Amino acid sequence: MLGFMHKPLAMNRRSFLHLSGAGLAALALASSRSVLNAAPGGFPPVAVFSKVYQELKLDYEKAAALTAAAGLAGIDCPVRRGGEVLPEMVGEDLPRYAAALEKQGCKVLLLTTDIQGLATPHTEKILRTARKLGVRHYRLGPQIYARNESPEPLIREAVARLKDLSALNRELGLTALLQNHSYTGKPYLGGDLNGMYAILKELDPQWVAAAFDLGHALFIHGPDWRTHYDRLKPHIAINYVKDLDRDKRFVAFGTGQFATSGFFKLLREQKYDRPFSLHIEYDWAPRTGKSEAALLAVLKSSQAQLRGWWEQA
Repeated sequence: MLGFMHKPLAMNRRSFLHLSGAGLAALALASSRSVLNAAPGGFPPVAVFSKVYQELKLDYEKAAALTAAAGLAGIDCPVRRGGEVLPEMVGEDLPRYAAALEKQGCKVLLLTTDIQGLATPHTEKILRTARKLGVRHYRLGPQIYARNESPEPLIREAVARLKDLSALNRELGLTALLQNHSYTGKPYLGGDLNGMYAILKELDPQWVAAAFDLGHALFIHGPDWRTHYDRLKPHIAINYVKDLDRDKRFVAFGTGQFATSGFFKLLREQKYDRPFSLHIEYDWAPRTGKSEAALLAVLKSSQAQLRGWWEQA
């Protein structure tokens, strides 16, 4: 599969540097509304993991306007400690954020949470609020363990905990997502795809499934990621995308190993149509400094690169 190099769109930098929420809104609606309902076999909707908005301390209105101006379908919203929405405020703030997005033709498509089970504070409030807003998938919080600790007892504990959580998910029509996340210090439970499979094979994928992250899979497993992916395939609900250079970690879209992975050909063959969660996990404005204008350009170019991979698969 050939890589697709996106040519950045020309823009008046001076005017973009001063864009406010209202200014971004003027650019947004036409490009964003059509993204929400992809035709069968078409390019899936893209939700930005809006943790990146926290770097600019954007309020909900400006975040919504930026999402729409970038032509994105919506957001993968952090509802967790230190997130855009705090768990204790989810009943008030998530509907407010969703309303701001709706005005721009976008949606809250996914959530990222600290939830590990029914005992996690605010779990039921978060999930009932999500259900009211039409969200169907939420990421579980990570479980980190010591390198010298055996994961086997932790896997058994996680399965029991998630079976209990599944009952609430079934009641609400929600799916919890376990992400494969590579370690930087201590390992994440499920970061190694063998561990993820050991957990998910015991659970109904309607209620607990995988958020497959190719970037992290490449980092941990290298070219063997495909073998693990094939075994996990019945359990995968959502795909997270971030480009990776195994020597440099996460890099700008189009500069890493995604283009030669063959990943998007697999997804097209499977008729994948659920949202992509697009992650900006690198220094996205090393020369210009971080601003709404710089982030807008990055979001546009990243989605264009993602679309290029999809269309050339």
